[in-house]
Amino acid sequence: MASRPAKASAGVIQLSVLRGRPLSAAATLARSSGEWTLRSLLFGKYWRRRPLVFSLVPRCLKSLAQRHQLLTDQIDALDAELGRLTAEAAPKLRTLRGVGTDVAGALLVAAGDNPERLRSEAAFANLCGAAPLPASSGKTTGRHRLSRGGDRRANNALWCIVMVRLACHPPTQDYMARRTREGLSKKEIVRCLKRYVAREIYQGLVSADQIAAAA
Repeated sequence: MASRPAKASAGVIQLSVLRGRPLSAAATLARSSGEWTLRSLLFGKYWRRRPLVFSLVPRCLKSLAQRHQLLTDQIDALDAELGRLTAEAAPKLRTLRGVGTDVAGALLVAAGDNPERLRSEAAFANLCGAAPLPASSGKTTGRHRLSRGGDRRANNALWCIVMVRLACHPPTQDYMARRTREGLSKKEIVRCLKRYVAREIYQGLVSADQIAAAA
C-alpha cells in the first residue's frame, strides 16, 4: 500500500518535466494529419501523459472542425456553380427525374468529349456502355450481357438515375415488377432501364432538329 503514493509522486515529477518540453508535443502534431495525431494522442504512447493529452485534444478537434467547415463551404460553392452551368448548358436535361448536378455534369462531359458520338441515339447509348450485347446460347435466348466499353462515368451516371427512379418513380417500379415476373434478373432489368434512360438523356442533350436530321 505504501508504494502507490511513491508512484504517484514520481508521476507528478515526470509530468512536471514534460510540461517544460512543449517542443515534443509540437513535433508530435507535425508528424501527420490531424486525424492520425488525435488517434495517437488518445490511444498511443502519450495516453499516460494525461495533462498533456487533454491540453492538445481541444486544439486537434478545433483544427479538424475548421478544416471540415472550410471544405464544406468550398463544396457548396462549387456545387452551386456547377448547378448553374449545367442548367444553362442543358436545361431540358436537368428537368429529367433523377438527374442532379453531378449526374448532369458527368453526362455533359462525356458528350462534350465525344461530339461525334451524338450522331444517333444508338451511338450515344454505345458511348455510355448501355447498348445491349447479345449473350444467347443454345439453352437461352433473348439474353444480353454487360457492356464493358464506353465511358464508365457516363455509365455510372445512368446507373444513378435508374436507382433513383427505382426508389421513387412508379412507372419504373412497375417495369421492374413486370420484368421480374417474366424471369429476368435484377441486373438484366437494370441494363434495360439504363438503355431507356440513355434514350431520354440523348433527347435532353440534342435538339429536336438534330434528332430529326439524324433520323
